Amino acid sequence: MADERLEQAKARACALVDAMAPRLVEVSHEIHAHPELNFEEHFAHDLLVGELERAGLPTRRSAHGLDTAFRADVGHRGPSIAVLLEYDALPEIGHACGHNVIAAAGLGAGLALAALADELGGRVVVLGTPAEEGGGGKIAMARNGALDSVDAAMMVHPADADLIRMDTIAVQQLSVSFTGRAAHAAAAPEQGRNALDAAVLAYMNIAAMRQHIDASERIHGIFIRGGDKPNVVPHETEMLWYARAATIARLAPLKERIDACMEAGALAAGCSCHRAWDGHTYSDMRDNAPMVSSYVGNAARLGRTVDDPRAVGRRVVGSTDMGNVSYLVPSIHPMIQVAPAGVAIHTADFEHWAGSALADAAVLDGAKIMAMTAIDLWLDPAHLERVRADFGSGPDLSVLD
Repeated sequence: MADERLEQAKARACALVDAMAPRLVEVSHEIHAHPELNFEEHFAHDLLVGELERAGLPTRRSAHGLDTAFRADVGHRGPSIAVLLEYDALPEIGHACGHNVIAAAGLGAGLALAALADELGGRVVVLGTPAEEGGGGKIAMARNGALDSVDAAMMVHPADADLIRMDTIAVQQLSVSFTGRAAHAAAAPEQGRNALDAAVLAYMNIAAMRQHIDASERIHGIFIRGGDKPNVVPHETEMLWYARAATIARLAPLKERIDACMEAGALAAGCSCHRAWDGHTYSDMRDNAPMVSSYVGNAARLGRTVDDPRAVGRRVVGSTDMGNVSYLVPSIHPMIQVAPAGVAIHTADFEHWAGSALADAAVLDGAKIMAMTAIDLWLDPAHLERVRADFGSGPDLSVLD
């Protein structure tokens, strides 16, 4: 009888998504056509909140301290499942990460679950999370209580294949400035202290260090400012760096080595160095195995085969603030196919496919699969216990401070 109830609930959730399919696809296209950068997603915020409010969901605009975040809560008892929406874009290449698909699929899942919550005895939280592309919106929201009393969290992310996970690695951003002394480069070069030399030496230090770091670690940087005129010794320069490691715990010793490279460059050039590590460190992703299994089974109902990236050699490597969420509550971040195999995310080609018919299908399938995965958590107490057991007591959260 319990299995029959579960099957009926899933069928109803899918039917609800089908009923709103034209509007969900339209929402995806509208966000795709209006790309907005970190914390500037006012169009997407208002569009998505408007859809939630029209469906009768009580929705908080500018939630958890962020102007372009939002939150809708439905249900009064049972497990609380958070569906996370992303909707920021990238400079120049717009929605080349397909966040329009994430937003529309999350909207569909949230609305379907909201319609069933009281009847099935569950709670759903629809969270609009801005600034995934470097701003750490989920981190700021979590610090302001967004995940309090949430039992599990989920989202889907576009890719060129259906995969159980993205190989998510920890990342932190470093801003560096070097200060020297200006001088006329021809008349009195001996009076100068070249801040560009300091930056170049720091870059070379990192380049030399790269062959002696773990294969899973990444360091990449750019020059933001290198001086004003060739005949003036540069007295101020700026750089921007990303440091990545397999886990957030392994990021700490790598950062120490990077700091030393920066200081050494400054010391050699007779300059001073100021470093500022961004306060929003992105952690690695802890995919909850029972939730992944539920997602894979529900995807199969729709004809999608979701593969393990290592088994099929189709890894997608990157960083996301969803990793931080997974340190706080049981979470999944599967990849859903919106583009032909070999089309990499964060490219102009992928931006095209994020607005295609393949992406439209992913919006609807993603909404259905997430809704069914949440229903598994609502109606199967044994499954919920397995999810909690896999998460355990959680990792050492001090690494997120």
